[in-house]
Amino acid sequence: MVLSELAARLNCAEYKNWVKAGHCLLLLRGSLQGFVGREVLSFHRSLLAAAPGLGPRASCRGGSRCSPRARQFQPQCQVCAEWKREILSHHTNRNGDVHWGNCRPGLWPVDAWEVAKAFMPRGLADKRGPEECDAVALLSLINSCDHFIVDRKKVTEVIKCRNEIMHSSEMKVSSAWLRDFQMKIQNFLNEFRNIPEIVAVYSRIEQLLTSDWAVHIPEEDQRDGCEYEAGIYLSESQVNEIEMELLKEKLQEIYLQAEEQEVLPEETSTRLEMVKEFLRNNEDLRNSLTEEMQKLDSLHLQHQKRDSKEPSGEMPKERA
Repeated sequence: MVLSELAARLNCAEYKNWVKAGHCLLLLRGSLQGFVGREVLSFHRSLLAAAPGLGPRASCRGGSRCSPRARQFQPQCQVCAEWKREILSHHTNRNGDVHWGNCRPGLWPVDAWEVAKAFMPRGLADKRGPEECDAVALLSLINSCDHFIVDRKKVTEVIKCRNEIMHSSEMKVSSAWLRDFQMKIQNFLNEFRNIPEIVAVYSRIEQLLTSDWAVHIPEEDQRDGCEYEAGIYLSESQVNEIEMELLKEKLQEIYLQAEEQEVLPEETSTRLEMVKEFLRNNEDLRNSLTEEMQKLDSLHLQHQKRDSKEPSGEMPKERA
């Protein structure tokens, strides 16, 4: 019997490692959402208690003039200016980049999540709560806001691993990398021994990373999918859903980097072509990512047209 496309992918050990690592981040995301949501509300209450003048009765007077753009924000009213100072006073990266474009400053007095987005990576303007965020957004919030008492080195180690997963051009990681990742993510989880939902995911991640995740050829009397934990199976559709989430996050990452010109067009083109090649060989995934690929292709084409109009010898500006 011919193996399904999914079974063929998972029979590549390094791709299976990539999916496992990504699945761990999805589990981590789920365990952090409730905790982060509660802490953001607590943080917002503490800000208003310390500065009552910034509360619900305060309102932005600058209107559209107080709208930030990307990393730039020059408040045009006293309320937004005071909020900016207050946010920066709690930002661990107060002298570095802050993605103000995530936020709607006029809502800072009444919406705790709008404040939280000032501590997160770019591209989150439309996210209305922790349940809509990926793992790196929540980890960045924990790392960047001094309300969270945590060993920040452990947080940055997990963020670095996540970035390596997303930036892996071939979507593969070695078994040695996976063992190192397991140590780093467990070190991070140990920081939250008093948070039940985070403690609960510790053993799940450990079992996932140490399991064989053997692939079975589907038989009529056998469940499709791969062996997981102690006699429990993930169905083909469940594994496929994990792959889809990871690929969508990867494509979104490429899109945001291209949109903000954080990488040269040639690098975007190379990364995009590698994803396309992977999807050409995996029709089951390709058919579900048409919209994301079209969006990225369209942006890439715009950049190519613009670059072709630049005077000869002028290099496009690369952003750090």
